[in-house]
Amino acid sequence: MAEFDAISKHLIQTYPDDFAGFTLGREDVEVLAVIDTEQLTIEAHQTDSLIRVRLDNEEVLVHNEFQTTDSTNPPMPRRMAGYIGHAIRQHGLPIYSNVIYLRPDAGRRDPGYYIQKHLGYPIAIHYRVIRLIEIEGEHVLESGQSGLIPFTPLMKPPERMTSDAWLQQCIHTARTRPIDRSYRADYLAGMVALSELVYESATISDIIFKEGIMDLIRESSLFQSLTQQSREESFEQGERKSTFEDILEVLEIRFDLHGTDSLSARIDAIDDLQRLKQLHRAAVQVPSLEAFRDLLDE
Repeated sequence: MAEFDAISKHLIQTYPDDFAGFTLGREDVEVLAVIDTEQLTIEAHQTDSLIRVRLDNEEVLVHNEFQTTDSTNPPMPRRMAGYIGHAIRQHGLPIYSNVIYLRPDAGRRDPGYYIQKHLGYPIAIHYRVIRLIEIEGEHVLESGQSGLIPFTPLMKPPERMTSDAWLQQCIHTARTRPIDRSYRADYLAGMVALSELVYESATISDIIFKEGIMDLIRESSLFQSLTQQSREESFEQGERKSTFEDILEVLEIRFDLHGTDSLSARIDAIDDLQRLKQLHRAAVQVPSLEAFRDLLDE
């Protein structure tokens, strides 16, 4: 998800007018600023996008949160309630919040609100659910909204058009946009990366070859950043796997733990590399398997 967040934020920072108008469904929107969301909240979460705009002579916030899949822990309504509450506390402005689902199968069960009805303290927080697959992609291509065009491969294609033909039309339109070469490189790199959410890599590569844009994409600072990020994530995943295996080996040698033990599955479910390293040290030092289980429960 991190790479798609980076692409979405890059496009919003470059084309805030397009995103504000798209999510609000209006053209009479004056963008005042794209707010830096790098500040930390209590949970160290950074919202995806906050745009300060003037709407009907009033300053308001447009909040866009991008999701590739459904959020279950916590559910999206709870997450959005937290994001919206934090933005209100920080900025004291009315807020128009949206969740934009990128994958075609995501967001179907998102109700678009957080409701608390009991205890005599009713709370209602509403936001708009936008599933890109429900947006008419051809209309976006024809509208010329540059910031949205990289997302069109994820949108609804024209009737009777194959998905491969639709992707090629989207990439061709992006390639021929009247923008500077440096911007076009990032533009195409973003579209290609987003397309990987839906299309096979072989299909994307074939179209890139036909359009003759591979060298241009490689020039992109966004492409280089995503490539470096992918390498770092791959390295961390490898280190995580190695640490997990080291923990099991220590527990097997010291306490005769079997790989089928439920404890193995619990350790494997931990994504935090630092936490795994702490558990590895603990596995070497604890006096018993029960003591290790207690540490895991903390």
